[in-house]
Amino acid sequence: MTTATGVSQKSTLLKVPAEKWLATGRRKESTARVQLFKGTGKIQVNQRGLAEYFGRPTLQMIARQPIEALRLEGKVDVIANVQGGGLAGQAGAIRHAISRALVQFDETLKTFLRRGDYLTRDPRMKERKKYGRKGARRRFQFSKR
Repeated sequence: MTTATGVSQKSTLLKVPAEKWLATGRRKESTARVQLFKGTGKIQVNQRGLAEYFGRPTLQMIARQPIEALRLEGKVDVIANVQGGGLAGQAGAIRHAISRALVQFDETLKTFLRRGDYLTRDPRMKERKKYGRKGARRRFQFSKR
């Protein structure tokens, strides 16, 4: 990141302590790998802040949902590496991964997360294109003559 004066400025990256919990989450074509540890409530996605990576507030809310549902804001830090898909799928993948990491962090949270439907992997995927068709189901335009 460069400032107006041309001096390069590094964003502050979180330091990973020895005690951490790892988990993987998936949604659509996206895969998120998450490291969860006790901290001050910062969430880092692909070495950028959550608000910087996900511009839309709804996507930020989706990624934060499991932490807010358990009232753990300000108690855990998250470092997430996410690949593939679009931003909505990536936010869902981070939500899934954080939920799985929280279960490893404290096994008693599993019932609350299960009840909130945070641990269920959303099975909906893009349907493949079929031969003889324009897309998965769309046909080519019919011409009578």
